[in-house]
Amino acid sequence: MKILSIQSAVAYGHVGNSAAVFPLQRIGVEVLPVNTVNFSNHTGYGAWRGPLIAPDDVRAVITGIEERGVFPQIDAVLSGYQGGEGIGDVIIDAVARVKSANPSAVYACDPVMGNAKSGCFVAPAIPVLLRERVVPVADIITPNQFELGFLTGTEPDTIDSTLEAVDAAHAMGPRTVLVTSVERPDREEGTIEMLVADDSGAWIVQTPLLPMKANGSGDVTAALFTAHYVETKDAATALARTASSVFGLLKRTFESGERELQLVESQEVYANPAMGFTPRRIR
Repeated sequence: MKILSIQSAVAYGHVGNSAAVFPLQRIGVEVLPVNTVNFSNHTGYGAWRGPLIAPDDVRAVITGIEERGVFPQIDAVLSGYQGGEGIGDVIIDAVARVKSANPSAVYACDPVMGNAKSGCFVAPAIPVLLRERVVPVADIITPNQFELGFLTGTEPDTIDSTLEAVDAAHAMGPRTVLVTSVERPDREEGTIEMLVADDSGAWIVQTPLLPMKANGSGDVTAALFTAHYVETKDAATALARTASSVFGLLKRTFESGERELQLVESQEVYANPAMGFTPRRIR
């Protein structure tokens, strides 16, 4: 499997491509990383150095890959944090060119905008760009519950309202929706959930909620789910594998006491997920 991953990159820590590439490689995926920023560290520190990469430069890298004749072999395009407005057009164009070369390829969009605790942390134009232009051309989207609400103009909290929001997202174009950080009022205390829905049904999986903030965990989740879903064509299996791997990564990170994801140290949880969490069918 080959995945073209168009995301941010950092030298220190693990977000964007710096979070997604290694777990994908560890499960046997050939990744073609194209970076949209080259920062010293993620912006959660409040200070960082390094450039946003100009859209024309990102496009040039993608064109260079195309010129090597690789596009017919790409199974999925994955995108995450978009540093500037122009990157959206570059991604949309890349998806069209990849799908022209390989009609079975899919586009997985992680519509990174923010979260329930921090609110939006991207430029004001980015959420509108994602909602109106990028998400409609995606096959798979992986929003958290907060982002799903913004994309669909809803306030998902219960299972029913989250499924209604997922249906609204399906109507925008994507056929597969993975919702992360699902926190419904009636869930078991000390837990958090992920929900996935596609044309075959909907499933939810519950894991312990660890008392930590983990920048980059959503990027790992989007990457692993995309790869497992493309491989298996089975939403429940992809969800179970992803939940097991991501919880294992977060557990090791929490136990380490470190702020950054223990991405390399946790590599066995990607290659051999414990499969300790069973998704429950809800539709």
